[in-house]
Amino acid sequence: MKLITIEEHTLDTAVAQASAGRAAEVSPHFGTAYSPAGGLPYSPTAEELEDLDQGRIADMDAHGIDMQVLSNLTTQFLPADVAPELVRAVNDRLAGACRRHPDRFAAFASLPTSAPEQAPAELKRAVEELGHVGTLIHGRTNDEFLSAERFDPILRAAAELRVPIYLHPAPPTRGTSAVNYEAGLDPVVATRFATAGWGWHNESGIHFLHLVLSGALDRYPDLQFILGHWGEMVPWFLDRLDEALPQRATGLDRTIGDYVRQNVYYTPSGMFTTPHLRFCTDVLGTDRMIYSVDYPFVGNEGARSFLENCDLSADAKLDIAHRNAERLLGV
Repeated sequence: MKLITIEEHTLDTAVAQASAGRAAEVSPHFGTAYSPAGGLPYSPTAEELEDLDQGRIADMDAHGIDMQVLSNLTTQFLPADVAPELVRAVNDRLAGACRRHPDRFAAFASLPTSAPEQAPAELKRAVEELGHVGTLIHGRTNDEFLSAERFDPILRAAAELRVPIYLHPAPPTRGTSAVNYEAGLDPVVATRFATAGWGWHNESGIHFLHLVLSGALDRYPDLQFILGHWGEMVPWFLDRLDEALPQRATGLDRTIGDYVRQNVYYTPSGMFTTPHLRFCTDVLGTDRMIYSVDYPFVGNEGARSFLENCDLSADAKLDIAHRNAERLLGV
């Protein structure tokens, strides 16, 4: 069974250095969220994050991963004056890895969202010239979700190019964190609570719901999003959302449940847990589930065996393993 995983990360040194200052201003947990102190299940070395050649491929081979869709983190925190140049270099770097290993890697484009007027052209270049298969957005930009008016050209470009947007978690903003996650708690506990334990999943789910409630998917009804970590909490509240926010209140063309079922693909992001699988496949089906590991923050170990041994039909496993990714991304 061919296995494609689509939330697999790299970190460009220049981008990491240039974004560190702004990231620290936005979230007190940003630095520790990506280190052993942040409490993530797997704490990669810089070499693992930067490797786009034999070390990464050897790990994929050892654990039965045929292809990774690569993405670079932290570009949403770049200062506007350097973002376009650094993002262009990141996209070129990922394209180089895909050219060297065309059967093993594809890539999501990074975008200079802090300079949003330049982002649509970079997405077009990345897709049409470099062959990238969509874009990954790493949380808010300057405290704003993609539903903000200034980012609408990015949504329009993705819709016109017919490529998806992966909404990836990022630590909550400083104000949100102080109120919701830090008060009275040990700093290590607060960091875990605000990031991998709860906070950034909640942030990502809210990010998508802002896009829905703002009418973005009425403007671009065919635009597709990808949510990791079993849909970033959204599937668990679909009935409640539709009850509390019916169309007569929202004024939208469809129900929230309709947008989720028609405009969202979802992935496990290394959360290989049977109850989540059962619930999400019951609520959303398997034709919109795509596999992901969240490598190297989560290791590839056990990823293949979880899917091979789960209680789904052979046909559904093939959809999840590679066919849904091939249909959506053209890989």
